[in-house]
Amino acid sequence: MLLIALTAMPSAVFAAPAGGPIVLAILTPDSPLEEGEYLWEPERAPSGKLEIVADVARDTLYVYRGGVEIGRTILIYGADEKPTPLGSFPILQKKVHHISNLYNAPMPYMMRLTWGGVALHGSGETVDNRYATHGCIGLPDEFAALLFRAAKLGDRVTVTRNWLPQFYS
Repeated sequence: MLLIALTAMPSAVFAAPAGGPIVLAILTPDSPLEEGEYLWEPERAPSGKLEIVADVARDTLYVYRGGVEIGRTILIYGADEKPTPLGSFPILQKKVHHISNLYNAPMPYMMRLTWGGVALHGSGETVDNRYATHGCIGLPDEFAALLFRAAKLGDRVTVTRNWLPQFYS
């Protein structure tokens, strides 16, 4: 479900934690996102470097282009026994229709972050039900498709905890 009632915070450079993108503007929805909902406003920044931040403490993925937030959604991440690694990762591979060779599970719109099997991908209804993954970052399928089309090989994904708490509280 796409939410469209948005306003932008005034442009200012937000101090980002080490390893994350410099943030110039963020989306400010009228209400918190529910599972399966997302914001997608790519026209806010038609050009610039795409950077993605997955905040596993806030269950939220943020997408920036040229420092301007253009997307946001709820995510799921690795269970305690298969945690999602924190750090900064380039997108190494993209595949629209991918099946995990470890778990024989569909991973639509897969964007590989590690050669050990960690990726961003669509997770269908599991995002709505808050199931955990085997270390991957699961996204609503519609959002995963939009992000897949916007992202390029080499774009950076930062996986962190409590991303910019002064603005996303």
